[in-house]
Amino acid sequence: MAVASLGYIIAKTRDLSSWAAFATNVLGVMPAPSGRDDVLLFRIDDRPFRIWVEQGDADAFVMPGWEFQTEAEMDAAIARLRDAGHPVEMLDVMTTRARHVAKLARAMDPQGHPFEIFYGRFLDYVPFVSPAGVSGFVTGLNGEMGLGHVVLTAPSFEETYRFYKELLGFGDTDFGRFYLAGGGPEDKGVSFAFLHAQNARHHSLALGELPESPNGAVHIMLEVNNIDDVGRAFDRAKKHGAHISASMGKHVNDKMISFYVRSPSGFDIEYGCQGLQLDPATWVPTTSIAVSDWGHVWSHAQE
Repeated sequence: MAVASLGYIIAKTRDLSSWAAFATNVLGVMPAPSGRDDVLLFRIDDRPFRIWVEQGDADAFVMPGWEFQTEAEMDAAIARLRDAGHPVEMLDVMTTRARHVAKLARAMDPQGHPFEIFYGRFLDYVPFVSPAGVSGFVTGLNGEMGLGHVVLTAPSFEETYRFYKELLGFGDTDFGRFYLAGGGPEDKGVSFAFLHAQNARHHSLALGELPESPNGAVHIMLEVNNIDDVGRAFDRAKKHGAHISASMGKHVNDKMISFYVRSPSGFDIEYGCQGLQLDPATWVPTTSIAVSDWGHVWSHAQE
């Protein structure tokens, strides 16, 4: 009775044209028709869209869309949320239709982060073709691994962690207490939890005991087929003039070889390959004492 995958993400921007250029020329995702002048849609597989970018008054991550496999599982999650005192809004037919899902609801976690939950696997059978020549994105045989993952800030760490575990059914994959300020006596460290949905992806959600992000999220992750796709995207990002937030590197917990690039909405996008896959029914959680095996040198400058 748990979330199956990260179905999509919604972002907003003051400049749709910048997002259109970044998405196609850097990420290599495929534009999809939205039927609206104020919304851009992008696909990475046979779903009608995985990234929704709308015109707004700020540049920010808005919310994730969490997929359930069945209506019964979604209804059970709605009941758990309401029983725990968290309001759930059932969204209207036109919003549901625009998201290309069968049933759609919206709620908020204890940190005030909105999210949508849905069920209904809609396909339009348009083959994915990358405008930048990406060989493919890893979403599973039938898209069951979802878009990738999202990392959210959680100053109220334990409360937020319990919310996603107990009410949305995420499972533990990996924990960390990372000393990001050098590890000296004044560095108290920050807790991280990496949580899996009901699919093979190492984590679909991560929570960091960090101050609220002005851009709504720390980052999202897109996984491509191979290291050549990653390297070529890194070159495209530099050529495009995008800010490289972290150099190429390899994470210790999910084994992802990746770099981070700042999106036009201000949050980062991890672009990687070779992520660890697991069996959510048998996985034994780990605790990592490092972030990366090599690389991932960070540059936090705002550009």
